[in-house]
Amino acid sequence: MSVGVVFVSYWSNASTIKSVAILLDDFKNGSSILDNILSLNVEHLSKNGGVTFQIFQNYVLQCFLSFIFVNIHLGPRYSTLQKILPLTFLAPSMLTVLPVPSTLLNHMPVFSALLPLALVKFVLWSSVVPIIQTLYNGYTHARTFVSNFGMSALVETEWTRLNVPEVLRTFWLLRVVEHAGIFFASGYWELDDGHTPYFRLMKYLLVTGCDTLTAVLGITSIVSYVCNYIGKFFQWLLLSDDENDKNFGTVSAIVFYILALQTGLTGLEPEIRFVRLCRNFCLLFTAILHFVHNVVNPLLMSLSASHNPSLRRHLHALLVCLVLVVLPLLLMYYLWSTQNTSTWLLAVSAFSVEVIVKVFVSLAIYSLFLLDARRETFWEKLDDYIYYIRAFGNTVEFCFGIFLFFNGAWILLFESGSAIRAVMMCIHAYFNIWCDAKAGWSVFMKRRTAVNKIESLPEADEEQLRRLDDVCAICYQEMRSAKITRCKHFFHGVCLRKWLYVQDRCPLCHEILHGMDCEERKQSGNQPRPTDQEEENNYDR
Repeated sequence: MSVGVVFVSYWSNASTIKSVAILLDDFKNGSSILDNILSLNVEHLSKNGGVTFQIFQNYVLQCFLSFIFVNIHLGPRYSTLQKILPLTFLAPSMLTVLPVPSTLLNHMPVFSALLPLALVKFVLWSSVVPIIQTLYNGYTHARTFVSNFGMSALVETEWTRLNVPEVLRTFWLLRVVEHAGIFFASGYWELDDGHTPYFRLMKYLLVTGCDTLTAVLGITSIVSYVCNYIGKFFQWLLLSDDENDKNFGTVSAIVFYILALQTGLTGLEPEIRFVRLCRNFCLLFTAILHFVHNVVNPLLMSLSASHNPSLRRHLHALLVCLVLVVLPLLLMYYLWSTQNTSTWLLAVSAFSVEVIVKVFVSLAIYSLFLLDARRETFWEKLDDYIYYIRAFGNTVEFCFGIFLFFNGAWILLFESGSAIRAVMMCIHAYFNIWCDAKAGWSVFMKRRTAVNKIESLPEADEEQLRRLDDVCAICYQEMRSAKITRCKHFFHGVCLRKWLYVQDRCPLCHEILHGMDCEERKQSGNQPRPTDQEEENNYDR
């Protein structure tokens, strides 16, 4: 701050003396400004835009700057020095009215800045050792923190300590206020372009509010703040306090910032930037809908599977599901009725349809669990129905992932290619296509293998079940049908199939549950027999 005050003072003094030098060249007989003031020579004093008023203005400014410097500088505060400092700031303004040589007058801004700069230099040199010591202590603290808690914990701690989101929000809001003033001062409010003044103001502020990377960070912080309260609203509506649902704002901010970088928002023309920003907001809106579904889906499963009797919680969850169906439909209707077909519109539609499919899949499974709660007997086909519904939903999601990949490839090749978009496509292809396909195929093969193994076991008849008169040792439910293992133990077929996803041994006696071919025997013989605790942990998973 001290350095800034000194340089503002120098710039103001230099500008004033330059104007005074032009006026002195016009004076005759080497008269000074003081002579013209005493002789009331208004004609000469009013030349060059009224240089006398400029001198007075500079005098007031230097008084203000000297007052700031005297109170904030960190150098020695001797009484004599504190009295001399204001004179150094005011000296050029005083000498401009006196009959002094022009050569001396031109050098006065430099001389007036020498003493304040000397104080600043003294402070910097005297603070070298504390600065180095502070930097070393900070480095030592950071290294110790990283070794104990990790780099992510350090970044999170410093992010919170420095209150970065609040700083970015404050910066962006102040910037918006500045551009709003420019908007009104430039007369854009009265401009007649077919739009309302409020729309022009919003458009101008959005366009100027994301023209640099720092400004994009600021608007990202605003988006995070708003989305955080959207998440809190849905948490309040769903009567949920899960900690995993509180990162709503963080996820939304990451999505928005990646979209801004991927589309090159800062390098676009104002009109194109506004259109691109609106499109990014539409994509962010669909991402928020997906995140809300990720919050309500486990809640639906919990309410139905645990037979929760709270009607209020059921109604709130179903209301959120209705919102997740209606909002994408309204968005698609508006966009398809007002926009031309484009790759962006197809992407938004794909995300919207995907969230609708996810909601219906969740509602279907929710309904199955509610039906199972009303049954008095064990519903053995429930697991199959749930598997088929989830498989359908995952297949649709996988197809949309492939579609979005090719849609992004088209944009990359023919519309707006960028390195960030290429990297995001690679990440999408790996996690949303390759990993999903690999995991889905693994589940399908495990399930098919388990079904084949279960079908190879004999079915218990009614007489055997009557003599047994026991419950399934896996689910503790009554057995109206059962499979008999080689070790003569009875289990529900569906329960035994789930157990076979984990291992091939009986839950009770640890014997092999079914006959194996030579290859399976060879693989099984090379594996150590699990302990009871390991089998229990595997079954829990």
